[in-house]
Amino acid sequence: MKPIVQISLDLTNIEEALQTAALARRAGVDWLEAGTPLILAEGLHGVRQLAQNFPGVPLVADLKTMDGGYLEVEMMAKAGATHVVVMARAHEETIKCVVKAGQDFGVKVMGDNMVCPDMVDGAKWLEDLGCDYVIHHIGYDERRGIAAQGKRMPSPLDQLREVVQAVNVPVQAVGGLSLEQAIRCPEYGAPLVVLGAPLTIDADAFRTADGDLERSLRMICDKIHAYGDVPVGKG
Repeated sequence: MKPIVQISLDLTNIEEALQTAALARRAGVDWLEAGTPLILAEGLHGVRQLAQNFPGVPLVADLKTMDGGYLEVEMMAKAGATHVVVMARAHEETIKCVVKAGQDFGVKVMGDNMVCPDMVDGAKWLEDLGCDYVIHHIGYDERRGIAAQGKRMPSPLDQLREVVQAVNVPVQAVGGLSLEQAIRCPEYGAPLVVLGAPLTIDADAFRTADGDLERSLRMICDKIHAYGDVPVGKG
């Protein structure tokens, strides 16, 4: 599949999220994500506002669902979300409920393998239960806590190739990636590239002299889209 650029709107008010989303779309971003902080702050209203302001644009609701899966998907789908996120550490029945609701309401399910004892097995588990995508995810607290102990901070790139080879669905890598690492995800076989917002343009190759964020983001999108088709699955 062709690489897809997704911006994670990890913001806490809808006005800023809408402004950032508009900038991102102008720059070439393909998918929008109502990040968990935005959903906590604005709930269904925030998802609905994004859907209404950007009709036809794929919209991920990062619910991190652990229980009550069917109702959560139904609510987000009716608010305009096109993709929802369920955690691999949820009960099998919850994941099945999310997948069933996705089928009933026409939304795609992204399964997140964060904190799985075996990340590769977690990805396989999510695919086997019917998830349309796998998010290979190292959590924020996990990364920071391990680093605070003086140990090497884990990265989703550590096992990304193994996860990609283990499943037949598209994979997305999330968790502490630098901008340059995120841009290279298609090289690992992961075509869904997430850029965080608020954005920090920390790669010299993509910083414009005038500090124009939109122009910088356009350069990043162009770089990712230039990869062309990315093989998906076990190959």
